[in-house]
Amino acid sequence: MSHEHVSNLKRIWLVFGILSAVTIVEVFLGIKKPDVLHMNNFLSMNLLNWIFIILTIFKAYYIVWAFMHMEGEKTSLRWTVVAPIIFLVLYLLFILLVEADYICEVFKSSTIKWNF
Repeated sequence: MSHEHVSNLKRIWLVFGILSAVTIVEVFLGIKKPDVLHMNNFLSMNLLNWIFIILTIFKAYYIVWAFMHMEGEKTSLRWTVVAPIIFLVLYLLFILLVEADYICEVFKSSTIKWNF
């Protein structure tokens, strides 16, 4: 039984291109900070931050998809690997946003000074 070597060069460049494009968009938005995204809020956070979170989650999922070769696996295995990560990231995000909002409100409405 012989195995023929298949070049993955095209796939590597495709993954590199997609991840680079998403990173370039993130860096561009981080430098420019468009007012239409930065000054509008959705669920107590500006739209620019939501875009960063969504793009980062997309990159993380795509890295798992491409480099862990999940596209060739059964759907049940993919969800077994990805679902807990998605849940934990969303849970961590929720905790961080709620706590940060609470701390911000405490400092805004009290006599405690911002000393950091």
